[in-house]
Amino acid sequence: MTGGPSSPARWIATFLDAQAAELGAATNTQLAYGRDLKDFADWLAGRGGDFARADREMIESYLIDCDAQGLAKSTRARRLSAIRQIYRFAFDEGWRSDNPAIQIRGPGRDQRLPKTLDVPEVDRLLAAARSTGRNQSDRLRNTCLMELLYATGMRVSELVALPVAAARGDPRMLLVQGKGGKERLVPLSPPARAALSAWLVERDAAEDRARAKGQPASRFLFPSHGKSGHLTRHRFYLLIKELAVAGGVSPAKVTPHTLRHAFATHLLANGADLRSIQTLLGHADVATTEIYTHVLDERLAELVHDHHPLARGRSDT
Repeated sequence: MTGGPSSPARWIATFLDAQAAELGAATNTQLAYGRDLKDFADWLAGRGGDFARADREMIESYLIDCDAQGLAKSTRARRLSAIRQIYRFAFDEGWRSDNPAIQIRGPGRDQRLPKTLDVPEVDRLLAAARSTGRNQSDRLRNTCLMELLYATGMRVSELVALPVAAARGDPRMLLVQGKGGKERLVPLSPPARAALSAWLVERDAAEDRARAKGQPASRFLFPSHGKSGHLTRHRFYLLIKELAVAGGVSPAKVTPHTLRHAFATHLLANGADLRSIQTLLGHADVATTEIYTHVLDERLAELVHDHHPLARGRSDT
């Protein structure tokens, strides 16, 4: 029943390496799995156990302990997912003759409505992008970032890492590489195409100047001198907060993900179907997209309030 690597750290490292190689797991996913599995390994070690010897009862005790700590349902569900996956991997690799996590039911997730922005707020953010920045280059880049994000609903990690090759030739559609290396096409609105075209002219001119100084060309649409070679998620997070302040929108409401939610919410409110939105967002399961149906509930309530005679307090005479 026992086997595999000699230490919990090696179990985790080998599992994560395989995830990256076989599934193309993103860096952020890898880090989250690593943190969750290390927490479980430490918990097991404190009780004289390890991955090789843990049984279903120990895993369930760990989850109960997580609940007692007050961890959110989503956090507990994610930790169980990581545990399930490492034991599935251990079973496939022959490290274990069983999978002790296979029948454990998760806590589920709270169906919280995503924060979103209304159309006037998005308009103010886009206007702020056009006027905020140290120079014209910054303003063109900021405008392109915001127009692309709102026009496509991309994840911020997908946006900042876009290859410049995907943007050449005035495309009507962008090819985006999402989670697990899955690709999808997203259409561009006319304002997004105009912003992209203007930024490419500025970006290419800057690249030409850099090459003249002997610097290597960047393959990214939004290049940076940092380690990643492109604008980072953290820098964009700070930028969008700056744009919120400049546009008179509460910074507490604005994150890169809020624009993704606004994209989906505004499409649904204007008649798009869930399957189409699922495809555009790159959701593997339409159940993930269904959270946006709160928009339809609001539209139905508004319809009754505005048009039903009793809702308006009208009486027959």
